[in-house]
Amino acid sequence: MAKEHSFDISAKADMQEIKNAIAQAQKEADNRYDFKGLTKEINLNEKAKTVTLISSSDNKLDALIDILIGKIIKRGLSPKTLKETSREDASGGTRRAVFAIIDAIGKDDAKQIVKEIKGLKLKVQAAIQGDEIRVSGKSLNDLQTVIVHLKSLDFDFPINFGNYR
Repeated sequence: MAKEHSFDISAKADMQEIKNAIAQAQKEADNRYDFKGLTKEINLNEKAKTVTLISSSDNKLDALIDILIGKIIKRGLSPKTLKETSREDASGGTRRAVFAIIDAIGKDDAKQIVKEIKGLKLKVQAAIQGDEIRVSGKSLNDLQTVIVHLKSLDFDFPINFGNYR
C-alpha cells in the first residue's frame, strides 16, 4: 500500500522576523536625511498584534510605510502580513497609521482555499484544522501541483506551506 503524504497551509507570521524588520526600518528612518528633525515612530504591540507608525505628515507616513514593507520583504515575509486598519490624526499635528499583523487564516478564507483545491480535481484531501489546512494525498506530484496553484492565486492574506512529508 502506498504511503500517504501531506503538508500544511497556514498564515503564521514569524514575530522575531517582524521585530527585526521594524528595528531595521527604524534605523533606516533615523539615518535618512528627509526624516531629520521630524517625528517618526514605529511601535509593535505583540499582544494586540499591531504595528503603529507615526509621522509628521501623510507623505512622510507613506515613506515610513514603504521603508517598513521593504524591510519585511527583505526578511522573507509576505507584505500581506501587515494590513492597514486605520489612518488618523494623532496628537501634535502628526498622522498615525495602524496595521494589523495577519497570522491566521479565517474560516471563510480556509473554505475558499479548500474549494480551490477541490476544483483542481486531483486525488488529494483538504481538511481545515483550526487556523491551518492539512492537504494529504498519495502522489507527491499532486501535492506539488496544489502548492504551485495556490501560489499563483492572489489572496489578501499570506500563505505558508509547512510540514511537507
